[in-house]
Amino acid sequence: MKHKPVVVGIDGSPAADMAVKWGAMEAAALRSPLHLVSVMTPGESPDQAGHIVYEAVTQARGLEPGIVIDSRIQSGSPSAALVKASCDAAAVVIGSRGLGVLIGGLVGSTGLDLAANSHCPVVVVRPDLGALAGIRVVIGYDGSPASDTALDYGLDYARRHNLPVRVVAAQPTGTELHRITEDELREAVHARGGHDAELIQITGHPAEHILRLSGDANLIVIGARGRGGFAGMLIGSVSQTVLHHADCPVAVIPAAAAGG
Repeated sequence: MKHKPVVVGIDGSPAADMAVKWGAMEAAALRSPLHLVSVMTPGESPDQAGHIVYEAVTQARGLEPGIVIDSRIQSGSPSAALVKASCDAAAVVIGSRGLGVLIGGLVGSTGLDLAANSHCPVVVVRPDLGALAGIRVVIGYDGSPASDTALDYGLDYARRHNLPVRVVAAQPTGTELHRITEDELREAVHARGGHDAELIQITGHPAEHILRLSGDANLIVIGARGRGGFAGMLIGSVSQTVLHHADCPVAVIPAAAAGG
């Protein structure tokens, strides 16, 4: 059986180094190859790009000697290259800074483009996360196709890494639109084998509650755009807020990765 690769975007930044670390560990857990993608920026020489790739391969091999590693250097837009790579990937991993970061933005333009357009889950890793020592997986759920896929991805990740799961269904204040009942939440989680998951239903701003309940998380998993999003928005305000403020890696499920 062929395992889809874990793809990591690299640019030599500290954030990319953390993305390589996360990606190598996940590739080993999945028994998948690790694909390292470097996109040459204007003015960057092939030698510089080659050095970035060499350092990333050396880092990954030192962390997980048993994984198969492939690397490539491309030109053009980082987001376009990684969106293309996402078509046959288990996940695409990037650092929250680097790869075309916007001034003042924790998550750069590449991260937001990927969260909107990737064909597989996108994992955004911050450069200051140290040992990645969280103890649970937190999944945001609102009944949308992307959040159903987030449940699948988060529960699978938790099983691979032997972590408990917390599923958060937060209802915005002052509206009954798209409210998830206790039975609906339990049925969605139990149908995927998550019988031991902690289920939390709460009223208030979804992003605030997901972040508050994720202080000890190893990974947060959310849909890029939920049922309450505005038409035409490819990535919603909840996922943007969580991406910018989470203290742990965040896996975002784009619409295309959920079949939508």
